Amino acid sequence: MDLKSDWVVGFVDGEGCFYIGINPHDEMTAGYQVLPEFRVVQHQRDIQILYALKRFFNAGVVRKNHEERYELRIRKLESLRKVVDFFEKHPLKTKKNVDFKHFAKIIRMIDAKKHFDKDGIKDIIRIALMMNREKKEKALDILEELENQDKDRVHRADESQ
Repeated sequence: MDLKSDWVVGFVDGEGCFYIGINPHDEMTAGYQVLPEFRVVQHQRDIQILYALKRFFNAGVVRKNHEERYELRIRKLESLRKVVDFFEKHPLKTKKNVDFKHFAKIIRMIDAKKHFDKDGIKDIIRIALMMNREKKEKALDILEELENQDKDRVHRADESQ
């Protein structure tokens, strides 16, 4: 199956997802790990589309998602840069383009090493909160925890003076 750019744009507009995960990680400087990913999910009867997209982007893995659904998941930063380059040259047509622009901004922030400090993590979370439709309680909890740590640090500094 040979995919054309316009077809990929339309398909991803309907079936793709740009996602930013934020997880606690003790070994990271800021205490959190940023996990960006691009995903497309399909029923197993259409798994060939996922493999065609994998070949198109020359990236990712196709794996079982849930029951009879499979997904193409692209997580490597180098591969995500290719995805970002593609969709900057071939813009999405729906509201998903807004999510993509936030995603691309976060990828650039990661390239600039902003995810290694707490202020950068907070900025990334604020941008990620504007993406997609699902509830983001976990991200809000992390942002609140980081902001409370900052307040505690300022309060302790004030007390020591």
